[in-house]
Amino acid sequence: MTITELSIKRPSLVIVLFTVLLLLGVYSYTTLQYELLPKMNIPFVTVITTYPGAAPEEIEATVTKPIEDAVSGVDKVSSITATSQEGVSIVSIEFDQDATIEFALQDVQRKVGAIKAQLPSGIKDPVINKIAFDEIPILRLGATSNLPPRDFYQFVLDNIKPKFSRVPGVADVILLGGEQREVHVLLDPAKLRAYRVSLTQVQQAVAAANLDFPAGKVTDDATQFIVRLSGKFTSLDQVRDLVIQRLPQGQEIRIGDIAEVRQASAERTTYYRVNGKPSLGIYILKQSEANAVDVAAAVRKEIAQLEKQYAYAGLSLNIAQDASRFTLDAVHAVQFDLGLAVLIVAAVMLLFLHSIRNSFIVMLAIPTSLVTTFIGMLAFGLTLNLMTLLGMSLVIGILVDDSIVVLENIYKHLEHGEDRVTASIRGRNEIGFAALAITLVDVAVFLPLSLVSGIVGNIMREFALVVVTSTLLSLLVSFTLTPMLASRFARIENLSRGSLLGRIAIAFEEWFSSMVERYGAALRWTLRRRWVPVAITGASFLVVPVLFANGLIGFEFFTQADRGEFAVTIEFPPSYSLQETDRQAQRIEQFLFSIPEVERVITGVGVSNEGLIGQSSNNTVEFNVTLVPKNQRKRSTDEIGNIIKREVFTIPGVKARVNPVGIFGTANMTPVQIVVSGTDRALVDSAAGIVAKTLRGIQGATDIRLSSEAGKPELQIHVDRDKLAQFGLSIAEVGTALRIAMQGNDEVKYRYQGNEYPLRVWLSEEARSNPDVIAHLTVTNRTGQQIEISQFATVTLGTGPTKLQRRDRNPAVIVYAQTYGKASGSIANEFDRLIQGKLPIGVRYEYAGDVKNQRQGFGDLGIAMLGAIIFVYLIMVALYDSYFYPFVNLFSVPGAVIGAFLALALSMKNLSIIAMLGLIMLIGLVTKNAILLVDRTIANIKERGLPIHHALVEAGESRLRPIVMTTVAMVVGMLPIALSNSPGSEWKAGLAWALIGGLTSSMFLTLFLVPVVFSYLSQLFGSIRRRFRPAPALSTNGTPTEQPQDVVTSDV
Repeated sequence: MTITELSIKRPSLVIVLFTVLLLLGVYSYTTLQYELLPKMNIPFVTVITTYPGAAPEEIEATVTKPIEDAVSGVDKVSSITATSQEGVSIVSIEFDQDATIEFALQDVQRKVGAIKAQLPSGIKDPVINKIAFDEIPILRLGATSNLPPRDFYQFVLDNIKPKFSRVPGVADVILLGGEQREVHVLLDPAKLRAYRVSLTQVQQAVAAANLDFPAGKVTDDATQFIVRLSGKFTSLDQVRDLVIQRLPQGQEIRIGDIAEVRQASAERTTYYRVNGKPSLGIYILKQSEANAVDVAAAVRKEIAQLEKQYAYAGLSLNIAQDASRFTLDAVHAVQFDLGLAVLIVAAVMLLFLHSIRNSFIVMLAIPTSLVTTFIGMLAFGLTLNLMTLLGMSLVIGILVDDSIVVLENIYKHLEHGEDRVTASIRGRNEIGFAALAITLVDVAVFLPLSLVSGIVGNIMREFALVVVTSTLLSLLVSFTLTPMLASRFARIENLSRGSLLGRIAIAFEEWFSSMVERYGAALRWTLRRRWVPVAITGASFLVVPVLFANGLIGFEFFTQADRGEFAVTIEFPPSYSLQETDRQAQRIEQFLFSIPEVERVITGVGVSNEGLIGQSSNNTVEFNVTLVPKNQRKRSTDEIGNIIKREVFTIPGVKARVNPVGIFGTANMTPVQIVVSGTDRALVDSAAGIVAKTLRGIQGATDIRLSSEAGKPELQIHVDRDKLAQFGLSIAEVGTALRIAMQGNDEVKYRYQGNEYPLRVWLSEEARSNPDVIAHLTVTNRTGQQIEISQFATVTLGTGPTKLQRRDRNPAVIVYAQTYGKASGSIANEFDRLIQGKLPIGVRYEYAGDVKNQRQGFGDLGIAMLGAIIFVYLIMVALYDSYFYPFVNLFSVPGAVIGAFLALALSMKNLSIIAMLGLIMLIGLVTKNAILLVDRTIANIKERGLPIHHALVEAGESRLRPIVMTTVAMVVGMLPIALSNSPGSEWKAGLAWALIGGLTSSMFLTLFLVPVVFSYLSQLFGSIRRRFRPAPALSTNGTPTEQPQDVVTSDV
């Protein structure tokens, strides 16, 4: 007894089975979490080391290179990229895709720990982390209150940050901007010289006088006491009265004699505003395993409670940016597309089947398969993200395939007078092999995707799992639920012109019948002129390279989605102070507010976010702009960004770039990144200029900039080592004095109202702003003699690089370029052609970012596509027990490729990795049409004894309806995705158009090309067989003399 017979004889069993599956599916759906994209493992580890006040050259020599050398010995390192800029070293280590990132992180920590003693004494402890997209803030808040600025910062630090940190799923809370309390000891250079006191003497005296000492225990007969010397400063007067030096005459020199001591704010490195209002920035980062939507909702709930609890302080927590909003909008948009696709497919079924009852039997496969798929998603640990929901949307047409084929065949038996039970059993059994082959072919194309690694593999795997699971479930439905319902409710509809539906159905049937007759006549004509479809297909293939050569189809990693968010990064001349940058930023803010589509602006003065790693610079300002929702504006994100850029470029000496927030949630990750490296930095710098000039000559490449440029003003102190030795001084002593003078020493803490704040010893603000002071600073040698810096060094004004980079332990410069109107891959291809022979010997270039990912992804997906074709062929060989028929079926694929590329060109979409996924899907989807034709042809030859051409024509005519029905169902099911203008619609539209074009063209070409190939190859294999084993020849002209003992009936 087959599964279909069991389902028909025991309907209660089927009902119970699917009821249980549906209930479990509903429960699984309520348990699944929302995410924007699948979880991704990024094989990157960063080592960030802060060295306050150090220039890029010093950072590179003393910090970056030692760390590079140490981590280069870690196992499975793919590449090392290092950046040295003022005060910070960033070493990024990329590992092979098969590396376990947790183990790699431990190895890097161990290697860096081993060389920590070799690094300069003034550095902060290196911060070592793995990079993850989860480290991007999911919420950016702007906090304000009526408290004084210093008190408010401490208030947030003590009360707000801890409560946000305790929200489930929150990994870290970062504060940005604000005024942090400090105590400043502002030394007067003139008084230092007059009293003959050095900077280091003051610092050492303060450090020695501000200590708490545990001194042990005292125990009497009944009690034990802890002895502690409490020596911390508790008032500013104690600091002022601290004796630094006693003169022989008995005179005491106190800090108050040479310095001003006062409460102050730490030196500002950033200013933060939300919609022009000064705020304290609060960034919320989630844990890697936490759900962004749930964490954001929990934080919003906490915000409401905090504002209510601290209303007395006027606390306001304004949500400036919420990454979960785009996630929900994009997911809800896909869900809407899915629902719309179901309705459209239902209308198509009604058009072909002319009965609500019959359409319902077929359409039941969609909710049954989709809802049950949620069980598999929960079991595999998947989430409701753009890829899984996209898979569900695209699979709508596929889910009804098997049920359409089965029900259509059942109806043929009903038309022949069989009862419903007999027709359901025979109809399903007759078509069951073809249905099984169709489903297994659809599934087989996704097997090679499981072998793809990296970001592409992470993205594709969940999509493939959803499609495979739902497709297999639809096969189960077609073998059980569909025939069971047909055996009880199916009937031949008697069409009547008395109703509107009847008139439409009759007109459609008359038209379709005439189309079948015309198709049969056209196929007979084609079989007599077999060269025609072959020539048409060959000529169509010649169009494909023309589309690429003329730029009608470009290459890119991910299509840029119009998220309505972008970052405007502006670099003023390197000489700009933070305060001057802020003044210019306020002017630009006013222009941003004048744009009607702008909803919010987050201003970060002194902030620049390069990819996933935040950096700071006095001359940089970044505006994170959020526009009104997509359906409320006519202009795109790119159009508004270009308007802003044109306005900003009117400011002299400004460099500006506008980078949209990408699909991964970050801006400033420019799609074109070219890493120029070599052993000689001068040659590398020269080559980088050549690369930038070449890029500027390529249409579509904009905002071109170098990662390292000269122009940062420096006061360079050149020491005469001989004179230095004569005075009994060392470089370290001079460097320490200079650092105290200009940057200050904040190792000492001052206790105030239960909290400890830095007590910074340095020169007064007036002295620090006067370059002439440096030459007259004094350093005390070992004999107590005061030596001015001018006595052993010269101070000159010069310029230095703002940033130095290295790649794999060699000097490097990264050239960045944004794109406009042209795909990044196309720009890279043109650059490769233009740069030939232009670079100096010893300098090379390679791509990073999107172009690198695109080329790796295309390579992996190209192999996966080849593997999909092989898998499909092998599965058909196993099902047919023949090598001949599967080979014929594969000739449906060329027509799909032609149509897919034509559709991409006509819809002005680029070939991205998502569109490549559509090409892989097409291999399975279009082969099924050939399977229906070939399967019927085989039956005609073997069982009915028809000549080959007659068998092919009858197969085409009888299978035209299911082929058209399934193709139209899939095409119209994808139209909502292709035509959608919802958030995130851009990156998936290319996939939908590729499928629509491929399915449409393949349907037309398959109906003619596959029969012709079948005829050709039958003749070819027949000739081979006659040569090696004589047998009665077969005619291919369709005459009745043709015998069924042709090669096609044997296991060729």
